[in-house]
Amino acid sequence: MWKDKVSTYVDEIRDQLIDISDEIHRHPELALEEVTAARLLAAELKKAGFEVDLGVAGMDTAIVAVHPEQSKGPTIAILGEYDALPGIGHACGHNLIATAALGACLALGTIKKDLPGKLIFMGTPAEEDMGGKITMVEAGLFKDVDAAMMFHPSPGYTTVGRMGLALTEVKIEFHGKPSHAASSPEKGINALDAVIQTFNGINALRQHIKMTSRIHGVITHGGVKPNIVPEFAAAEFYVRAVEDDYCEELVKKLEDCAKGAASATGATLKYEVVTPSYQSRVMNKAMGEAFVKNLETLGEPIIPLPKGSGAGSSDIGNVSHVVPAIHPYISICDNTIAGHSQEFTKASASKKGHAAMLTAAKALAMTTIDLYTDSDLMKQVREEFQVREEVL
Repeated sequence: MWKDKVSTYVDEIRDQLIDISDEIHRHPELALEEVTAARLLAAELKKAGFEVDLGVAGMDTAIVAVHPEQSKGPTIAILGEYDALPGIGHACGHNLIATAALGACLALGTIKKDLPGKLIFMGTPAEEDMGGKITMVEAGLFKDVDAAMMFHPSPGYTTVGRMGLALTEVKIEFHGKPSHAASSPEKGINALDAVIQTFNGINALRQHIKMTSRIHGVITHGGVKPNIVPEFAAAEFYVRAVEDDYCEELVKKLEDCAKGAASATGATLKYEVVTPSYQSRVMNKAMGEAFVKNLETLGEPIIPLPKGSGAGSSDIGNVSHVVPAIHPYISICDNTIAGHSQEFTKASASKKGHAAMLTAAKALAMTTIDLYTDSDLMKQVREEFQVREEVL
């Protein structure tokens, strides 16, 4: 009965949700700059009677919105992301993520007086850079949460079982000595050579690291003019691994590559491990299975990941180490399209993208109802989380 009601309500506000999603899509905002999106979401939640706190955990665009109807029972947080990528906008579909979470909370709000527990919408900025959820975890905002969930759009697969890699960002700088590159190159120390040698060292290292791990980077500064030996050069890397401790090991290997390059060229190295790191994702199987059942009820087919698929990283990983969490994927385009591409940006405002967002809103709301009303399921979710955290 309640599931039918939330599903019907999402259909009733379909056009409103699509308009909000497309508005966020038309105004892409980078990490911690999501002013338009945050204000829009906060206004809709406030209009629906939620008690809205905008600007939590020291982040102007972070939101905690609590439904006023509260009673004894589980506290469930539904998470929304809304930051975009530089240059390509919403190429990760965060406009759909935010609006699905909003739709789920608005639908649940219409029946919350009949349900136990506490309902929270958490607007989590800066997923693509700096990890807003990590800041919110550290601020204690998940301390009393019993379960957290969100959805993510995908290129060609619909699943709850995809892993998420631990991620650590590393920045390196080399300081050399400028000189005329033609008349007196022997008097210079080439900082760019040191960066290039670091990349070469990493490339040689690849054959000796686990196949599921990744080290990838970009040169952020490579000199000024070809006739000046580069005095300064810099690069930025992402180090990823399935296991958090192995990610730390690879960060040390990257440092060794950079130190070797400094020694070989004579440049001075500055090595910075950017904190906080994104932890690996621990998905709650019991909650995930409930979500899948709800997808099936809605007629959404489960499409497994293609063999050999890689994985990304997200700050939901850090959340999943402090509360039971799920991060299911729903397809918005075919698997010839890559995430973080212009094509995926277009898909995030397509009819298929809209349909996935509406399905996700329904499934998130329905899974929340399961957690509120099925004490055995909630017990299973908690016990599984406790066992897995003890193992980890």
